[in-house]
Amino acid sequence: MWLKWLPWRFIVRRIAKAHGFLDPIAVLAKLHRFAQPSEVAEPVELLRAGVVFHARGLINSRVIQHNMDWVWPYWVESQFDPKNDAFIPRAFSITHVNLTHRNWTAVGLPDRSELPIVDPRGLLTPFYDEWSLDGWLVTEDGRTLLPSRIATVDQTLTFRSSEGEGLCVTTASRAGDLSLLNETSVHEDKDGVLCRMNLTAQADSPAWLVVALRPYNPEGISMIHKAALASDRQGWWVDERRTVRFSAAADRHHVSDYRAGDVHIHLHDLADEHSGECNVGMVTAAALFKLQPGEQREISIEVPLLESSASAVSWDDSLSGCCQLEVPDEKFQFLYDAALRTLILHSPEDVYPGPFTYKRFWFRDAAFIIHGLLCAGLVSRAERALDQFPDRQTIAGYFHSQDGEWDSNGEALWIMRRFCELTGRQPKEDWRRAIFRGGQWIHNKRLVNEREALHAGLLPAGFSAEHLGPNDFYYWDDYWGIAGLQAAAWLAAAYGDEVLHNNFIREADLFREAVDHSLSRVAERLGRLAIPASPYRRLDAGMIGSVVAGYPLNLYPADDPRLLDTVDFLLNHTFVDGGFFQDMIHSGINAYLTLHVGQVLLRAGDERYFELMNTVAEIASPTGQWPEAIHPRTGGGCMGDGQHVWAAAEWVLMIRNCFVREEGQTLILASGIPKHWLRDGAKLAFGPAPTTFGTISLTIESKDNEVIVSWQGAWHTSPPPIEVRLPGHLPLLAGADRTSVEVKKDTV
Repeated sequence: MWLKWLPWRFIVRRIAKAHGFLDPIAVLAKLHRFAQPSEVAEPVELLRAGVVFHARGLINSRVIQHNMDWVWPYWVESQFDPKNDAFIPRAFSITHVNLTHRNWTAVGLPDRSELPIVDPRGLLTPFYDEWSLDGWLVTEDGRTLLPSRIATVDQTLTFRSSEGEGLCVTTASRAGDLSLLNETSVHEDKDGVLCRMNLTAQADSPAWLVVALRPYNPEGISMIHKAALASDRQGWWVDERRTVRFSAAADRHHVSDYRAGDVHIHLHDLADEHSGECNVGMVTAAALFKLQPGEQREISIEVPLLESSASAVSWDDSLSGCCQLEVPDEKFQFLYDAALRTLILHSPEDVYPGPFTYKRFWFRDAAFIIHGLLCAGLVSRAERALDQFPDRQTIAGYFHSQDGEWDSNGEALWIMRRFCELTGRQPKEDWRRAIFRGGQWIHNKRLVNEREALHAGLLPAGFSAEHLGPNDFYYWDDYWGIAGLQAAAWLAAAYGDEVLHNNFIREADLFREAVDHSLSRVAERLGRLAIPASPYRRLDAGMIGSVVAGYPLNLYPADDPRLLDTVDFLLNHTFVDGGFFQDMIHSGINAYLTLHVGQVLLRAGDERYFELMNTVAEIASPTGQWPEAIHPRTGGGCMGDGQHVWAAAEWVLMIRNCFVREEGQTLILASGIPKHWLRDGAKLAFGPAPTTFGTISLTIESKDNEVIVSWQGAWHTSPPPIEVRLPGHLPLLAGADRTSVEVKKDTV
């Protein structure tokens, strides 16, 4: 306790001034003036992650730019090339980080947390945030095929079911008459879980297939201090803790350290080295396999990820019973199938927003990801993740993933309610205490005494969704708070507690009145109805957070003028190349936020929703993934994880709502089906899809200028009112006894 009494500010200031530095206390005080006063200036979790991220960036700056004769990962080869669109000048950049090609694809097995990643040129990082493996070709006459230095390759994601494999990333590269095929997957056998990289090479002259051990990954340097060739020449022992095995003995082998340069420089040396060490941590090694002219040779590299344990759930079992899609658009079909597998892969127990940069938990991401799991029929995975929620709640009732973010309680309660609604189940008894405490926390957190302020009755200033701007009184938090109280009321009623139900309903209504009153005053200030990010902000990209009132929370009617004016401003002022460009923090095009706007347009019957879906489909990577934010020039990731699971969830949810969605007490069918999918003879199908009314399977068939919409429902109680709103056709309200209707074209 005595530490609290030390004059830390005085000491820090004296030390800084003594060494000629700016006063850090004064600098921080000035920074805080740009934000609203708040309990938490910035979540310590984000600060910690940022320090780790930029610590690597600092190492990158000390290593990469002084060694450009090394073979670096694709992002470095592009970002450091002055003739490339990805080029970034480095003069005043203290750290050098990947800001142009943050793209990778995870491979793995259901219910296994091991997630090797593959970069856009086939570089494999088998272990979380460690070193990588690469494949090269070199000929005796000096020609090379180095995938990271090639402008274009053919990379695909395939879904396999044989030999226990599921996902396979295939990278085909070519340079003249040299070709290399890299196939990376994860499988399980009697010895455990293995990551396998198959390299198939061919050259027109005597050459060598090179398996290269690299001290980096898609974020930058990841050190290797020791590497040794196995006595049978069929593998490596890396840092005396990791094993790599080859399917054949290496014909030649070379090792190098930092001072001697990249092993690539030494591939034509005659001496054969068996091991190497580097106190800097930059060991590189190369196992060479002889190629005969015109003959293919395949070498398999295996890396044990996990020793034998309980068998993993198969991909077939994981996908069994989930909501399937059948549409004539091959790209939309592939993206949906890939997104399903992304959701499964990243929900081993908790749900992760990514396999690498974001392989940790946030309530915000979890709410959307779990919603995607639920709507895809992956109920057991959603339930398993929700069961972790109560343990993350503080004594005060705060659902805590990081400090200063007041949206988490609303998100946790809302997704618990959605689970019960979509499954038709009662809330679990184990959730009861967490739900009631969570709702009470929202009530206690509101600023009820700020009666004359624009933020009267709202939640305190906080860091909110991270990318909305400095700490402020964000409407995003408030909308989630209202939804959280409504969810707590609904769940209290399900538990049979009418007193708490009524209390939470009353608090939700008062909260909503406070937000509406604030918005009416803000509209006077702005001269229009659009909802800014906070009562004190002008209209800018941060207002994307306010869209949550329309999607997914449905707090406002589909035609609410405030909501539509918000979307109108965003479309006219914040979209780049057809996608939402988030100026704040992300500085890139966001697939998942673009789809949020698309969902509001879909609800409003505005056919521009499909333009946004097309944009998101076009900016997906060749393996069907979206990074968190996308560089508008390179098309590569510029922020966050290179495989953003929230984005995959949003694609599933967007497709789902195109086929079936709830609007109040009515089930809306086919409102997002584009007209060109209804060519003669086409058949579309979706289901079984959970809804708040029960599970439905839907088919749409077009033949001889007739369109038949059919469905089969397993309802929780009685059939709901069903309205078919197929674009370009007259809306039709089906009777409770109907399971099929013919819709007529709208000739107006």
